[in-house]
Amino acid sequence: MQLPFPMVEEPDAETLEAARKLFAGETDFLKGVVKMDGLPPADRVEVCFAGRSNVGKSSLINALTGRKALARASNTPGRTQEINFFTVGQAHYLVDLPGYGYANAPVAIVEKWQKLLKQYLSGRQTLRRAFVLIDSRHGVKKVDEEIMKLLDTSAVTFQCVLTKEDKIKEAEREPMLKQVRAALSRHPAAFPEIISTSSEKGWGIGTLRSVIANLE
Repeated sequence: MQLPFPMVEEPDAETLEAARKLFAGETDFLKGVVKMDGLPPADRVEVCFAGRSNVGKSSLINALTGRKALARASNTPGRTQEINFFTVGQAHYLVDLPGYGYANAPVAIVEKWQKLLKQYLSGRQTLRRAFVLIDSRHGVKKVDEEIMKLLDTSAVTFQCVLTKEDKIKEAEREPMLKQVRAALSRHPAAFPEIISTSSEKGWGIGTLRSVIANLE
């Protein structure tokens, strides 16, 4: 019997190399957007990354692109208040969504971010997949469920990416996976495979690159 939401199988060497070459090309920060009319032209494949504050989103984007400071990691949760667009060659956008789960942000600011997120996720025709990042040490939290519910209503498939897999003890891994799979099963927009990563160790980075490179 196959487990629901199995791990993505590692791609073959040819697929990994093609994806590596894509991300080894020119990657740049394009712009930060605070309103829908500031979005760049919808002229290429687009994927976005969502995750609560301190989940390792910036580190993952930097690991994917091989650029240590492309996405600025911050010790201040919720500092990223924009939708940040990065170009990967001429054919892809990586989109860094504002972190969520920040306790100290003013209510009006949070509402503004949520409105922008809803508009973006519902109205971007070239958005092929959202990647929802989950900290392996903590599993799915209430704030993660909220973004998943939003994606359920936005007609955007989302895929769970586990981060910081090098930080979790082996004995804690199976209970964590059971909790994550149970949470994902409640969401119709959830893609039926999980990607496991560690930005620090490089685990799963090639697999995630390959998934992105093969989206059309």
